[in-house]
Formats: sequence, C-alpha cells, structure tokens
Amino acid sequence: MKLLLVEDELKMQSALKEILKREGYDVTAVDDGESALSEILTGVYDAIVLDVMIPKLSGIEVARKTRANGIKTPILMLTAMSELDDKVNGLDSGADDYLTKPFMTKELLARLRALLRRNVQSADGSLTAGDLSLDVQGCNLTCSKTAQTVRLSEKELRIMEYLISNQEQIVSREQIATKIWGFENEAEYNNVEVYISFTRKKLAFIGTDMEIKAHRGIGYRIQPKNG
Repeated sequence: MKLLLVEDELKMQSALKEILKREGYDVTAVDDGESALSEILTGVYDAIVLDVMIPKLSGIEVARKTRANGIKTPILMLTAMSELDDKVNGLDSGADDYLTKPFMTKELLARLRALLRRNVQSADGSLTAGDLSLDVQGCNLTCSKTAQTVRLSEKELRIMEYLISNQEQIVSREQIATKIWGFENEAEYNNVEVYISFTRKKLAFIGTDMEIKAHRGIGYRIQPKNG
C-alpha cells in the first residue's frame, strides 16, 4: 500500500514515517499543502495521512481540492484541535476520519486499516467493474456473465486492482508505472504496455464485456466495450 504522509513537524514526520514503513507501507512524506496536493493529483496513493496545520495550503484546503478533482483516496486527518466544529469542518472538507493529537500509534494504525478496508467496493472483499469481480486475496478475476475465472500474475493483479479502483477516470501510463513499479523511467513505461497486453488476453479468455481501453495520449481505463 502506498501512503502519503503530510506533516510539517519534521521530528513527528520522521517518527510516523518509520512507524508506517515498519508496518509494510510504502510511504512518501511532504511538509506543505502545495506539495501534498501535487502528490495527491498523481492518483497513485492508497491513503493519505494529512495534518491540518501545514503551510501554503491547510489540510482542510488540501482535502477540499482533492475531492474537487474527483480523487476519492481515503484521508485520515490529524489535528491538534479538539473542538467539535473543527472536527466537523475536517469531515465536511472531504476527510474520511480524523485523529486528535496526541494519539497512540496503535490507534493510528487501526484507523488506517479501517479506511483501507472501507475502500474495498464489495462486501466480500472483491473489487467489481461491470461483469468483472477481482478477488485480490486469491489473485483471481471472474466474469459473472460467463462464470469463467482466470488467475492473474502479481503485476496483472495490481494493474487490474488499480484500474478497477479508479474506474471512473483515465489513469496515465506514468501513474501505472509509479504505482506498480514504484518509480518512473522508460523501461517501466514499456513494462506497462507489456502487462496491459497480458491482462487484456486474460479478459478475452473469460469473455467479459469489459475492456482496458487505451485513450490516445492520455492513458488507460477499464470500461464496457464500445463504452
């Protein structure tokens, strides 16, 4: 899971980053609202830990702009403010949950896990798009129309997970490369095309009405055929 940590207190940022990394998260940390929004707009993060009191743009403003851009990534807002109105403002701005400083590490991790579970689209833990159902734990992709199932490789699974989670928008080749391989270079861009091709063959095999559509010069989207 890729997390964005937005915290301008550098000692706090360093400590939180280390804690999250020990839990297995891939963490990028920034210390101001403008940098945070720039990172968020890449669309590669699974969750955002966002402090309210940060320079350039406040956490409230970052959350509002995130939602205004159609990005639904879960946001856990950190605040030193305990007044009810401040918490309400945070939630109304687009945050999914809040945690008041000081907090216990166990509570932070528990709230993050809860947010990430909420981001799964169906009750049985699968992700769905049209007649497709992706079993992330089992690495299986099923077409409800044909009742056919195919097993995906790790990279195919992560590509499908990313496309289905962002099915309302087109994701760029650069976003996929960063999300799946962790950094951007020409070799990884070529890998994206190779694995998109592999994944399309799996879709054809199970007879789905969905396809990975290439939008020239923009990127890819999972959508109905002829949609």
